[in-house]
Amino acid sequence: MIDAIKSFFENKLAKDDISDASNALISQVDLTCATLLIEVMNSDHELDEREHAEFMKVLKQSYQVADEDLEELTKLAKEEAHDATSLYEFTRLINDNYDNEQKIALIKNMWRIAFADEKLDKYEDHLIRKISELIYVSHSDFIKTKLQVRNAQPS
Repeated sequence: MIDAIKSFFENKLAKDDISDASNALISQVDLTCATLLIEVMNSDHELDEREHAEFMKVLKQSYQVADEDLEELTKLAKEEAHDATSLYEFTRLINDNYDNEQKIALIKNMWRIAFADEKLDKYEDHLIRKISELIYVSHSDFIKTKLQVRNAQPS
């Protein structure tokens, strides 16, 4: 698996170098965010096609992942999520590279995944709250994004 991730990073991902960012498809930090989104999908122990569809939409909209790279990135992010021993390794990378606005956008994307199946599971809520705290998103922004996404859901 290490070779598969290394190969994907070499061929498809940015080097997290600002000067090369315009030519990059996705950065290592964005892969980390995709992994956290998968953690949200898995947290309620139910695989729901609506959550998966919303996940794919988030990858395309927020991280500009090309259609041909979606499946490979999803596979790698699932492997990362499966192999992870703690959230710290992911949240540290986000704290080192994201500003507050980007962190809030990540939390909002997590809520999009959590609400995609039209019900919020307590495990999803707990995980998003925990990640929000670990990346230093204020409680008011945590609540604000939750309400924005919930209120945008079709009734």
